[in-house]
Amino acid sequence: MAGGPVTSGGGIGGDGVPKNKWAGILMTVFAAFGGILYGYDTGVIGGVKEMHNFLVTFGAKPNAQGNLALSTGTESLIVSILSAGTFVGALIAGPTADTLGRKLGIIVACLVFSVGVAMQTASTAVPLFVVGRVFAGLGVGMVSCLVPMYQSECAPKWIRGAVVSCYQFAITIGLLLASCVNKGTQNRNDHSSYQIPIALQFIWAAILAGGMACLPESPRFLLKRGREERARRSLSRLLSLEPTDPAITQEIADINSNLRAEEELGTATYADCFRSGQNKILFRTLTGICIQAWQQLTGINFIFYYGTTFFANSGISDPFLISIATNVVNVGMTIPALFLVDRVGRRYLLLIGAMGMLVCEYIVAIVGVSVSTSNIAAQKVLIAFVCIYIAFFAATWGPIAWVVTGEIFPLNIRAKAMSMSVASNWLWNFGIGYATPYLVNSGPGNAGLGVKVFFIWGSTCVGCLVFTYFCIPETKGLSLEQVDILYQNTTPVHSIAYRRQLLAENIHTTDAEAIAHKDEGSVDHVDHEEKV
Repeated sequence: MAGGPVTSGGGIGGDGVPKNKWAGILMTVFAAFGGILYGYDTGVIGGVKEMHNFLVTFGAKPNAQGNLALSTGTESLIVSILSAGTFVGALIAGPTADTLGRKLGIIVACLVFSVGVAMQTASTAVPLFVVGRVFAGLGVGMVSCLVPMYQSECAPKWIRGAVVSCYQFAITIGLLLASCVNKGTQNRNDHSSYQIPIALQFIWAAILAGGMACLPESPRFLLKRGREERARRSLSRLLSLEPTDPAITQEIADINSNLRAEEELGTATYADCFRSGQNKILFRTLTGICIQAWQQLTGINFIFYYGTTFFANSGISDPFLISIATNVVNVGMTIPALFLVDRVGRRYLLLIGAMGMLVCEYIVAIVGVSVSTSNIAAQKVLIAFVCIYIAFFAATWGPIAWVVTGEIFPLNIRAKAMSMSVASNWLWNFGIGYATPYLVNSGPGNAGLGVKVFFIWGSTCVGCLVFTYFCIPETKGLSLEQVDILYQNTTPVHSIAYRRQLLAENIHTTDAEAIAHKDEGSVDHVDHEEKV
């Protein structure tokens, strides 16, 4: 998520380009507003489904304790069906990005999302509400793929991690806004109790679509479509330089050089995302798919989808207030990540985050099964370690999964590979959202795990640790074109030393002699030095 050294490799902001071009930075940061759609929609349903008027309207029945509750099947469907739509939306985003462009694709996604919001706001029965959730999911899925792609291709590389991390920060803001709005409307005695929180999403979509209409298109997309003059104008706005400035000419040359090398392999298809070879496309595709899966398997959306219900079942008197508290932690701890991602690096932060979440989740599970829910001290411990767990996620896996996904793919397959990676996120989101009520709830047909579900989430964080160590390279400070060189010549385990050498020798894709030297001498030296 934040800062790093400037190099002359391909990408926005090489040598000679000052690091204070705030116009371009703010433009790409604005695109992160798309995270509001994702975060708010995720957060709003968790509270809405516990509101009295919503429960009465959508056919809830008294449970064993005499409280109104949706059936496990209905609750699973309402919560998880959004993710089914987002899965499809993420897959559609790839072709949309390559056809309409990154910018127009985001605008179209906002329109689709708004259709879904209208259906949910108007509905008084489950079927229409579910269809609305599907349409909203299509829009969110497209946005969740297109925004990080747009940011990665347009942001200055020395701050690319921080810019892309702002997408996750916007998600946390959306979650917090949703919990606050839910708290404010929960006691209304008519349909407005749930319609107001849902209808507010029109505002977020309008802001994003209107803002994107004023922003430049990705110069990499424009060059891929042969529109060099438009690409120059786009870079001119992003870098606050004249279109004829030598720095822009160098950026154009780097991107074109990389693009020509990739196009020699032919037109990219989805099958090309799974081809092996020197560029390690298969490995990179699987890395993108898996990091998004592992992000979901940390269990974070259990808190944001079912946290209100979970805290209520744990004996906590005001679960809506606790939901606000957890979202404040989520927002607050995402901010340090913006400054750490390009200083500490992607790889170290992911390892630290997985270890921290693992410990916290096991503590929550152990306390939950060892002490009665009526024990006030135990409730405080449970809340505290849930908040610490969220803090570790917010500072590491939350934003950095999006950063990694946005920068590890070569240009010719970037849209398609990113769409599959983000689709993986939403597929696991759907699976976890649908299965969780059956895992947690008591009664016939349910596992009745309750707080013991945290043993599962803690165990999956072990997988996050192993995956990061063997599969995630360190890419801070590298241009997207230099990331290609790194993948071609080293492994994630040895990537930290190789990255330093790339920066020290100032290698980029248009430097043919340096690349040849790297192939013939330096790579052998690095491999020999790092092999154990």
